[in-house]
Amino acid sequence: MECFSSSSSSFLTTSIKPHPLFLSVTKNERRPCSTKAAAAASAFSYNKFVQFALDETKLSTSDLIPSYLQNDFGTLKAVDGKAELKMCSYQAPKIRLLRSLFIEQSDGMQVLDFAAFPEAEFDLPIFCANFFTSVNTNIVVLDLNPLHDVMNETHYKQKYYRSLIPLGLKYAECANLTTDCMQLLPWGGKLTSESLKFFSPIVIWTRFSSSHEKHNLLFSAFTDYYKAWLSLMNEATEETNASRISLNQEAQHRYLTWRAQKDPGYHVLKRLIGETHAKDVVKKFLFHGVNELGNKTFLDYFPEYECEDGSVNEKRSMVGKSFENRPWDDRGVFIGDTFT
Repeated sequence: MECFSSSSSSFLTTSIKPHPLFLSVTKNERRPCSTKAAAAASAFSYNKFVQFALDETKLSTSDLIPSYLQNDFGTLKAVDGKAELKMCSYQAPKIRLLRSLFIEQSDGMQVLDFAAFPEAEFDLPIFCANFFTSVNTNIVVLDLNPLHDVMNETHYKQKYYRSLIPLGLKYAECANLTTDCMQLLPWGGKLTSESLKFFSPIVIWTRFSSSHEKHNLLFSAFTDYYKAWLSLMNEATEETNASRISLNQEAQHRYLTWRAQKDPGYHVLKRLIGETHAKDVVKKFLFHGVNELGNKTFLDYFPEYECEDGSVNEKRSMVGKSFENRPWDDRGVFIGDTFT
């Protein structure tokens, strides 16, 4: 089950502004890091996150096998030789694709993009972990992304998230400033209304300075969320209604199409491994299914992004609305404006 073996062959995206996974640190944001933060960052690795997930998945299903994608996506070196990209992918009877991209750079920067996509016969949420770590900062998105609408429809929300609200509250920012509360993961700032449609009421979107305590807390959150997803998977029953299977497949294709088009990570990948490899990693690995699960284009799903010349508007948000604070209350009720 070792994902990062030397034998490997030759990433919620979320429209976050700025996107948490590949946030570039500007000159104004660069600042001397403390020795304590530097030590915490250097001692930390996302390898154990991936290995935990693989080990737990194997316990849940004995039929976890390598995906054929591993033939083409294994390990890549950055063109400047300063970073390494490690990819692994698996599949199982209820899991269409379980995949991971781990980037490690010589200056201590690390990125993890880990996701689990269900087969179309199951309307399970999509497990999503997008983490960025540098000496100075950590930027995190962790969620069970809803396959179907949880803003305007209650059935899907009740089915999968009602029992998970306590889990979300376990790591949410507290109103008081007790010692325990300070160990939690506060809301990370603005999210666009477009991106919010792809998040659930239990999403963890946060930023924090590097420390051993925070890294341990993040690992705890990752393990709790992933075990919750596995529990949902184990309890899921296969859909046999053809029309519902089709709806599930289209919903996943819509999700993948959004992320493949709007993922700012592409620009980082382009810088690291070149344009051709970057396009392949995004569309054929990270968001595999864009070309396989449906024929609709980005503008078919999101026509509001069409420019006069028929191209896709590169703006992060067309509505221009964002949420500075968590837009769900402690019951998981959305307290922002109603989406239409």
